Amino acid sequence: MQPTFVLVHGAFANSFSYSPLHAELGLLGHRSVAVDLPGHGFAATYLHAYQAPQDAEGLATAPGSIRGVTLADNVAHLVGVLERAKENGPVILVSHSRGGITATAAANARPDLIDRIVYVAAWCPVRLDVGDYYAEPEMASVDAASVGLAMAGDPAELGLLRVNFRTSDRAALAALKAAFLADGTEAEFLTFLNTFQPDENLDVGSSADRAQAATWGRVPKTYVRLADDASMPTALQDRLIREGDELTPDNPYDVRTLEGSHLKWLVDPAPAARLLGALAELTARPA
Repeated sequence: MQPTFVLVHGAFANSFSYSPLHAELGLLGHRSVAVDLPGHGFAATYLHAYQAPQDAEGLATAPGSIRGVTLADNVAHLVGVLERAKENGPVILVSHSRGGITATAAANARPDLIDRIVYVAAWCPVRLDVGDYYAEPEMASVDAASVGLAMAGDPAELGLLRVNFRTSDRAALAALKAAFLADGTEAEFLTFLNTFQPDENLDVGSSADRAQAATWGRVPKTYVRLADDASMPTALQDRLIREGDELTPDNPYDVRTLEGSHLKWLVDPAPAARLLGALAELTARPA
């Protein structure tokens, strides 16, 4: 029986990000569903202050619906999707970037619902909490200050992260492009930027949400490295792979590599769809 791919987006993203990949998987004969985590997609907040002409003060202070959304909320929502998908056969859970935090916590909670978990340059914290990895040498090349040029408001006061992806600040736009889609055209970059939503929740989990050997460790797992990723450097990707393998030496990662930046695999999804198709055959094949 062919598996269903359940696709979990990263920070500030939503199911719309997966539309090209969803189409490519369908054309290859695969079933997939893209998840909108709570406060994402049509549940996101798009402020009048975010429209043109922008109101900087309003953008920095207006409330957003994602305030108070927790990792536990994300996991509960994802588990509900996995339960429904599992009714139709095997499930391959695919996560990107920050979505890996939710996928990992869901695998900790309900490994029985997942036949394979796939991380595409995604977070799978093992030894440290996610925030602590940012102080590690593997993240030294990430220019967080320049990306922060587009930040709006004080996260502590807003109770959420807010980024002005519709900024006209050329320095901020250049920093965002370098971080996420340096190998894309300017048109591709601006198009993708307009699929992002301005707000993201603050909760990235704690030590309790790190990968657990007894549960997460039972699930066959693949890590897809993005070879030219500036926001999730390959050094960090390789460290997460290594730490996962050390946690579950009898169930190591199946490691694959795609060329390109953090978002290129979503802009040009054919190579990723073929890779995932191969994993579907592997997962559907009887043991």
